Amino acid sequence: MPGPTLYKTIAVVGVTMAMTSACLSSGSDSPSGGGGAQPSGQASGSTVTVWASVDPPVIEGLKKGLEPLAKAQGITVNWQRVDNINQIIQTKIQSGDVPDIAMIPQPGVVADIVNRGKATALDDVVDLAALKTSMVPGTLEAGTVNGKLYGLLVSANTKSFVWYPKKAFEKAGYKAPESLDELNALTEKIKADKTATAPWCLGIESQAATGWPATDWFEDLVMRYGGADGYNKWVKHETKFDSDLVKQAAAQFEKIAFTEGNVLGGRKSIVSNAFGQAGNPMFDAKPGCMLYKQGSFITGFFPKNVQANLEDEVGVFYFPPAQAGGEKPILGGGDLAVLLKNNAGARAVMKLLGDKKVGEPAVTAGTSFLSPHKDFDVSLYKGKIAQDVAKITYSSSIFLFDGSDQMPGAVGAGTFWKDMTAWISGQQDLATALKNIDESWPAS
Repeated sequence: MPGPTLYKTIAVVGVTMAMTSACLSSGSDSPSGGGGAQPSGQASGSTVTVWASVDPPVIEGLKKGLEPLAKAQGITVNWQRVDNINQIIQTKIQSGDVPDIAMIPQPGVVADIVNRGKATALDDVVDLAALKTSMVPGTLEAGTVNGKLYGLLVSANTKSFVWYPKKAFEKAGYKAPESLDELNALTEKIKADKTATAPWCLGIESQAATGWPATDWFEDLVMRYGGADGYNKWVKHETKFDSDLVKQAAAQFEKIAFTEGNVLGGRKSIVSNAFGQAGNPMFDAKPGCMLYKQGSFITGFFPKNVQANLEDEVGVFYFPPAQAGGEKPILGGGDLAVLLKNNAGARAVMKLLGDKKVGEPAVTAGTSFLSPHKDFDVSLYKGKIAQDVAKITYSSSIFLFDGSDQMPGAVGAGTFWKDMTAWISGQQDLATALKNIDESWPAS
């Protein structure tokens, strides 16, 4: 079963353009060099093939950033856009027909490739010390397997944001909360002031992927209450769903989502309300809601007149930490470059992909690209909203990869979606939902 990233990627780009699969032939004749094989060939004069499933404008931007650096070393880079890369790469590994480098959007798939002995560790390929200084904390850990770096995050996205109608929010004198208690207080104040029909808009409908927005809520809350260590233990199922930590996260979600008058349309509307349109009532003459939690991509779903004037119409703040002044983790995802052919050209390109300058043309093209480098020039991002998203991301204490994307598919893209949906709709209680998810976890 496809993981949540597939549907979240579709949400970002699939509704706005038709995608076509690239030719799947590899541009390198060098043998696969997984594991500890010595690099083959020479970099100069080589052609290195890179597969990616990201938005085509992002690929074009990365090509522009990488090409002159690679050309200076005598390397030609052949970028190919590949739909459904998580599944295709596994098939191609079996047949031995892989690219030199693949950009994989799920850490679990990276780990599977490593466990099959088909990836090369990057510790002595990239400048690891420089990357540790440059990149957002946690981004290198996202691609680390068994203590070694195998997946280098090249393109990121982050999700720990609350969006609001800027004019109405500022007119009412509201301020961004600094803790979850302050977020709850803001919710109550909006409800008492009646500046909006309800404080929150909330929708988790996403056709076959209905329920994934609820998993983002839980992931953000678990990392706030449990910290990075507690979050990672939960993602690995060392901490069960039926645990005090997850129940604490559920209680906070329930306080916001199930309290009468808090959500536009009430609890009964959440499951049928499409996530892409759920926030649009914020921009009605009298706002239908004042707050909407969603990832940075959601601005592409706002009404066209709002998109045309984002800076005046839309505001965003960080989904706050559990306690004011506490750690500020950020939930995210992205594409991890994996070295599948251990040749000199591919190793050189992999090292170049760690250069923050490679991403600059991808940003100036006005795409959804977010550099994972915290020292990236924020002024390059197009518009204040994109700059605010970057600033929030770069000031976070740690980047934690989407939990449902790391869990086994039967859970992360199965029972986690399904049972959260059943609980939110009132079809089953929380205890049953959590028990069902735990029991669905594969034995090995």
